Amino acid sequence: GDIPAHIGGTTLFGDNVEDEWFIVYLIREITKEFPGLAARIEDNDGEFLLIEAADFLPEWLSPENSDNRVFFYKGELHIIPLSETEEQECDLSAASPTISQALTLLSSCSEEFLAAAPIRAAVYKRISGYPEKIQASFHRAHCYLPAGIVSVLRQRPSLVAPAVQAFYLRDPVDLRACRSFQTFPPDERVMTVVTFTKCLYAQLVQQKFVPDRRSGYTLPLPSHPQYKAYELGMKLAHGFEILCSKRSKVSPDDKRNVLSGPLWERFLSSLKEKQYFKGEMEGSAKYLELLHKAEDYFQQSVTKPESSVEANPGDEIWALLQTTTIDLKEFEREAACLPPEDDDSWLDLTPDDLDQMLKEARNESTPSSNEEEEKYDLEAVAESMKAFVSKVSTHEGAEMPWSSDESHVTFDVDSFTKALDRILGADSEELDSDDLDEEQEFDFSDEDDEDLDAENQREDEQVSPNELIGSLKSYMNEMDRELAQTNVGKSFITQKKGASSVDAASSQSAGPDSGVEETELTPVDVDMNLVANLLESYSAQSGLAGPTSNILQSMGVHLPENADRTGSSKGAAE
Repeated sequence: GDIPAHIGGTTLFGDNVEDEWFIVYLIREITKEFPGLAARIEDNDGEFLLIEAADFLPEWLSPENSDNRVFFYKGELHIIPLSETEEQECDLSAASPTISQALTLLSSCSEEFLAAAPIRAAVYKRISGYPEKIQASFHRAHCYLPAGIVSVLRQRPSLVAPAVQAFYLRDPVDLRACRSFQTFPPDERVMTVVTFTKCLYAQLVQQKFVPDRRSGYTLPLPSHPQYKAYELGMKLAHGFEILCSKRSKVSPDDKRNVLSGPLWERFLSSLKEKQYFKGEMEGSAKYLELLHKAEDYFQQSVTKPESSVEANPGDEIWALLQTTTIDLKEFEREAACLPPEDDDSWLDLTPDDLDQMLKEARNESTPSSNEEEEKYDLEAVAESMKAFVSKVSTHEGAEMPWSSDESHVTFDVDSFTKALDRILGADSEELDSDDLDEEQEFDFSDEDDEDLDAENQREDEQVSPNELIGSLKSYMNEMDRELAQTNVGKSFITQKKGASSVDAASSQSAGPDSGVEETELTPVDVDMNLVANLLESYSAQSGLAGPTSNILQSMGVHLPENADRTGSSKGAAE
């Protein structure tokens, strides 16, 4: 269609997200090595590069208009903006540009579209450490495997990945093939070293699995020094057997028909001209091995041209088994002097390790914070919550203030009064349906109807803002007096007498009975109650994630660890 010539690909990275970022590193290096290329990458979440740098994106950029805007070009991350300058020839009035438009813009003025430094830093941090990090992601382990699998892995070490996935994602139908083990029987097994990625090794070692008795695979006692090698080999053998059971069933007649036509003759002559057989004598073992590979490739290309690049792992394993000579004695000699396997203590994560990882992640999200100078000011906690409440929220969520100093809490009297008018129904002329239903249900008396009419008349009258606020205060005072007779007030922390001395003096001048009410209606310390409740909630999280830590950390407020889990949060606040 309108998409220019390009090279594309799809990778199933499964549980190993680091594979995805390794591909990002490769793509960046390709665009750096070949400056004329532009590359874009996305996954099932969409533009995951933007997700990684979500804290630093401009306001206009959203998932709806981010298509065809994020590119790697000349080794750098570029984001095409929403509005174009006069020099640009393409019209970007649509929500997202086309690929052709985006490429034209990149080639004409790529410097203007270079992503902001914080965005690039967030993305480049995920791919930092490569290519050295490649070796760190490997894990080498001893495995007690059938000789056929050892021979296959010698030629194609990457086949360990589909084998692990086949075992990891097995179902009862797959395990039927593992009852008899026709391809990899357990009779001839040898000890060898297999190279996994850490993700593949974790998937294999963490699976609890007991083999079928009919399979012939037995395990020694867990106290055996090589128990783990036996168990890993058994699981990996199941994965290879499952792959071979899913190979494409091609009859010899079909294969003979494909390899007897003129198309195969031209393909074979082309291979000979390009020295594919490397001067090997026709009929020799090496020649036949190369010939079988060419036949399998040609057959897959003819029968399934759309999948010629991605071969079935089972077919590949089967082809290797047919063309490889298995030397069991050689494998046994090598097993006698195997190199040591890697330490897998990285699988065990202690609470201290987890705390360190969380601390590093927190420092990465707030690079300006200095732990030595960090002060845990409880007043800052209260101010941050006030700033959070004052922010305007939309259907997309609440806006998190990063600092309590960004904006002060404001109070608009006129807006508050208008809102009360709408809530209290000062301009309404009739009751809602719920009130009418209640009137019919409870069969109000005539006196109640007269009271309702009188109230409606009062509501219809125009009330000044000051009178409305004064009436609301009287309502609140009545509610306070009513609640003062209950135990509700005891659950709140009240202000100290020194903090309310002005109120006490005014109450004493009001009359002799006001002293009793003053003791009952002591003002509540809002900030202290807020902090005490937050600390109590934070303590109840027991170091885990929870609403309090999530909200406070999103606003840049980090509470210290609760050293005394048994202490009272209210006492800590005091």
